[in-house]
Amino acid sequence: MSLLINKAQETAGKPVVLEDLVLTTAMPTTGGSKMLDGYMSLFDAEVVAKLEAAGYGIAGKANIGEFGFDLMGETSYFGACENEAGALVSAASQLLSASEAQAVVGLDVNGVQRRAAAQAGQVCVKPTYGTVSRFGTIAVVCSGEAVCVSANTAAEAQDVLSAIAGHDDKDGTSLPQAVCEKVKTPAELAHKKIALAKSLTAAADEAVKSCIDAFVAFAQDAGFTVEEIDDALLVAARPAWNVLMSSELCNNVSRFDGVKYGYRSANAETIDDLYTNSRTEAFGELLKNTILFGSEMLSEENYMPRYDKSLRMRRVVVEEFARLFGEYDAVLMPACSKMAYTPAEVAADKFLCFKENMFTAPASIAGLPAVVAGGVQLVGPAFSDAALLALAGQFDAASKTPVACEASEEVR
Repeated sequence: MSLLINKAQETAGKPVVLEDLVLTTAMPTTGGSKMLDGYMSLFDAEVVAKLEAAGYGIAGKANIGEFGFDLMGETSYFGACENEAGALVSAASQLLSASEAQAVVGLDVNGVQRRAAAQAGQVCVKPTYGTVSRFGTIAVVCSGEAVCVSANTAAEAQDVLSAIAGHDDKDGTSLPQAVCEKVKTPAELAHKKIALAKSLTAAADEAVKSCIDAFVAFAQDAGFTVEEIDDALLVAARPAWNVLMSSELCNNVSRFDGVKYGYRSANAETIDDLYTNSRTEAFGELLKNTILFGSEMLSEENYMPRYDKSLRMRRVVVEEFARLFGEYDAVLMPACSKMAYTPAEVAADKFLCFKENMFTAPASIAGLPAVVAGGVQLVGPAFSDAALLALAGQFDAASKTPVACEASEEVR
């Protein structure tokens, strides 16, 4: 298994690892795909410049699944990562556990980083959409992906987030600087109330529920009221997100055709052969299936009843969150259904990532900040990133690594 696809010879400053969807001129950016094996960018991503200006050094590139939208990096061209117990793990979480980096900066496309942080007992923040520039990242799901930070502590995650947040004229979705500044300083939690997503929690196993219970006890001791809510509309974010994600991915990877850059098939006599064979030979099975599904959702027959309906469902989810945040400071939910996945489970259900994202899709489709710590996930209103991290940090410090948050029995 490969944790680091490329490693810097020297690192000036505090070491940070980038996941392999972030472009750099010093080392290749592959997106975890054979299609971009060895690809060298002509420019650095905006987050690279901001990290270096803040005193961080790029230590290397972490292995990821192909274009970062799978379950736990299992579709990587360079091989999946497993721990000693035989469970799938992300390269980023393993590098953090080994203290080879102070933080990992990646692109949250389909929640991989949040699942990995929950299972490894680490911290991950997916910031408010538009507060961190995506310029220089390989586009996959432009309307919902966000540059995210994973670290061993909430304080380290906050430091890195503060370094990379800010307006960027090169990113058309970037918010004004005054707005981006809000994610750097915690604001007071006005309601002292947390909503517990009932159905999403019920869908998780006992190990995950134990982590939820631990957070509820912590929050109540800290003076918060925790109330169960009907989360049916949040659950409905999953099918809508899968349609939108697949459709946007289908369009974004269309640029990889064997002509301009990337893998080029040697078995081609016509331009159509070149397109077809290059993509057939270089793309993995999950990516091919997702392209086909996304293309079907954008077809004339399905555009209005499927794609357009998913856009309208996005608005419904956004409005539901707005209603909840009129009464609550955050919504508490799992980041995954269990504390470990095995290769056998993924082999038995190759579309498991489209089911497990029921826990990560609500924040992604709504563009809201989500923080994972102590095995649980908090989703808050826009620009509450720092407040969520502060609360998560307090919980993390108070936690004692409960047995319930360890790997499931079947992978020990």
